[in-house]
Amino acid sequence: MTTLCRACLTVQPPDPTRRRCDACGSPRLVSHDELEELTLAHIDCDAFFAAVEKRDDPSLADKPVIIGGGQRGVVSTCCYIARIKGVRSAMPMFTARKLCPDAVIIKPRMDRYAEVGRQLREMMQAISPLVEPLSIDEAFLDLDGTQRLHGASPAVTLARFAKSVEAELGLTVSIGLSHTKSMAKMASDQEKPRGFTVIGRAETLDFLAPLPVGALFGVGEATARKLVRHGFHTLKDLQEADKDRLIRLLGTHGLHLKEMALGVDPRPVRTDRGRKSVSSERTFNEDVSDLDVLRVHVRAACERVSSQLKKKALSGRTITVKAKTARFKTLTRAQSLERPTQGADRIFRTAEALLHPLADGTAYRLIGVGVSDLSPGEAADDRDLADQDSARRTQAEVAMDTLRQKFETDAVTVGLLLDPAGKRKPSATAKPDHSTQDAGSKAVKSESTPRNENAP
Repeated sequence: MTTLCRACLTVQPPDPTRRRCDACGSPRLVSHDELEELTLAHIDCDAFFAAVEKRDDPSLADKPVIIGGGQRGVVSTCCYIARIKGVRSAMPMFTARKLCPDAVIIKPRMDRYAEVGRQLREMMQAISPLVEPLSIDEAFLDLDGTQRLHGASPAVTLARFAKSVEAELGLTVSIGLSHTKSMAKMASDQEKPRGFTVIGRAETLDFLAPLPVGALFGVGEATARKLVRHGFHTLKDLQEADKDRLIRLLGTHGLHLKEMALGVDPRPVRTDRGRKSVSSERTFNEDVSDLDVLRVHVRAACERVSSQLKKKALSGRTITVKAKTARFKTLTRAQSLERPTQGADRIFRTAEALLHPLADGTAYRLIGVGVSDLSPGEAADDRDLADQDSARRTQAEVAMDTLRQKFETDAVTVGLLLDPAGKRKPSATAKPDHSTQDAGSKAVKSESTPRNENAP
């Protein structure tokens, strides 16, 4: 069993009684029979948004920090001090404030997080050309073949990377090293923060068997509940499940889950994962049921989504309206267009039609609009042969975009977002919860409560 010291990076011979590094005395040791063989890794920053805020403002170092906003919003993420108090990602802000009344609440600074995320991504790409981003602060890496380049095994290279991130970016990461992507992802979740967990081939089945079905990478809450209702409580149940029964229950996805429960995941690390969707949503201070008010919010969201599509030179075919009721039930309606679009007008006219059935008197706490099934921007075609005025509105939007680029974002807008006095309506000026979302990224991230003494 090879032992690696994460503090001084020395590799030491097997010794089951060793508790500290022979070279530097550090207890931060990783020991595993397959340590020198495994090459697939998942790297995840620890409480990324909160960690960036603490790094930028050292006075926050020992304080509980929650990233979110508004009494009616949700927690984007929080530091580990707040997590000890019970705060979790996606939790309503009013609940988080009750659990941790002394927390420092900070509104997300997405531009700042994106900037630091790019720096982190560049550091990942420096140790391997095979990097598959999952979100702004996490990615899969395949380090097979990098041993000669770095003069070390992937395990040593990853430990060196973690030290470099702490030294250069002032952040910490947790690393999972295994033989498949899904196992590497599950490994990185085992010990946070500053974790380094190895799951080898030989122990995969025993490791997975006792875990709840919801622990499997790619199983959402709805699928987990469905599996439990039908008697599948642990991954051992999935390992032993009849294939025909799983197909009847979940279709071919059921077979995929069985393979994952057996540790089978042949997917390679892909470097070509691009943006999957662009979206914007808004949580209201008070529940809204009035159609006219909802239309204003939807139009504002369409403007933001259109702006991001144009900025990223993207277009999309599928328009989705998302609404969350006062009881936190999420409703979605979607429609696919014949041709991709990036125009705010075309997005809004589709979203407005989707909104009408939802506006049946139900009070909503959140409304959002998203565009998916993305294509390059040049594929955008906003013509609508059934709408005689579509060409004129498209020309007007192009003219508005030109004025906005020349002057400022709010230099010109559509009438729906103005009150009778010509000023922007409050609902059109309020900041959205978040605007863009990359492939595989999570609007909120859920990380476990810390299990070691190195929690920031």
